[in-house]
Formats: sequence, structure tokens, C-alpha cells
Amino acid sequence: MDQADLFNQPFASPLVTDFIVGVDEVGRGPLIGEVVAAAVILPADCDLPLKDSKKLSHQKRVLLAEKIKQQALDFAIVGVSPAQIDQLNILQATMLAMKLAIAQLSHPFSQVLVDGNRCPEIDCPCQPIIKGDGLIPAISAASILAKVYRDQQMDELHQRYPEYGFDQHKGYPTAAHLAAIQKHGLIEGYRKSFKPVKALLSPK
Repeated sequence: MDQADLFNQPFASPLVTDFIVGVDEVGRGPLIGEVVAAAVILPADCDLPLKDSKKLSHQKRVLLAEKIKQQALDFAIVGVSPAQIDQLNILQATMLAMKLAIAQLSHPFSQVLVDGNRCPEIDCPCQPIIKGDGLIPAISAASILAKVYRDQQMDELHQRYPEYGFDQHKGYPTAAHLAAIQKHGLIEGYRKSFKPVKALLSPK
């Protein structure tokens, strides 16, 4: 069963406990690479200085990501491929990444809190929280793990294709990125359904 099939399967709810899962995603806007979601269960006594990953420096995010992995009761990070993004659309691919990340957790929990305004379809109490990555520590932790994971993917892509500048724009459609695409063309991993990429693929 591939990920697209799993998207339509019922989610088995774990045993009821007082633990919550924080869920966040990164990578909805880039033109290339996976959309990534992380799910995290933190202990009640977690004292890490967690906040929205976008408000942290790269170095701080990397350090915190390692500490989160050490202290978390459970965590999972899942990426959904560009091909699946093109097949499902970016919203559904994001929901799939979240669902798969939650499904990988083995520690029991009672509720899922998701950053944003909607939840994936799971058989468990789930609540979306606007700006939750700055309000709920478990969501902040998920935000940091997802961001560090995807940034590492872009850094690895930069090592292979330095002329595109992935270490700077992380795949987002900046002027420099679009100029690099115009100059060097498309490489594997671009999301063909995204407008700037689709325009380059269309016959003139």
C-alpha cells in the first residue's frame, strides 16, 4: 500500500491518555522537494525554550531539534514527494504528511493539536490552532523538527546543484531562484503542478 492509498484508510486511535501530539508542517510554498510534517509528544516537564521555528536562527533550530529528539516521549517526521504533491495537490499532500507522521507514533496520546486552520482526517480528537507554533510547545517542537529536516534536504540539494542557491532560498520562488531556473533549467524534484514550473514545461 503506497502513501496515497493510506490517505484514505481509517486511522487507528491509540489508547486514551493525557498526552497531546503537536503537529506542524513546512514546505507548502517551495517549487521543489517534499512537503514535510512532524508530530511530537513532549513530557510534561519539558523546559526547552520552544517557539515558532521561523523566529529562531538556523543554528538555534538545529540545536533545539537535537534536544527535542532527546527529550520527546515520541516524534515522527514524514515527507511527501513532489510526485505525490502533483497527484494530490499541495493541501491534500500536506494533510497526508500530517496523517502519516501521527500514524508513526507509538506512544499513546489522547489529542492532536495542529498548527493552522484545519486537521487531517484521523480517528482521534484533533484541534487546529491558528499560530499554534508560537503558542503550544508541542507544536513549536514539531515546527522546529520539520523545518530542520527540510532545510537539510535543501542543503544536500545545494551540494549537488550549487548554481541554484538552494542553501539560501530553500526552494521558495524568490527572484534569484526563478532566475536560476531560467538559466539552468529544471532538475528532478520540481513540483510540476506549481505555476512557475508548469509554465516552463508548457509548449511555447
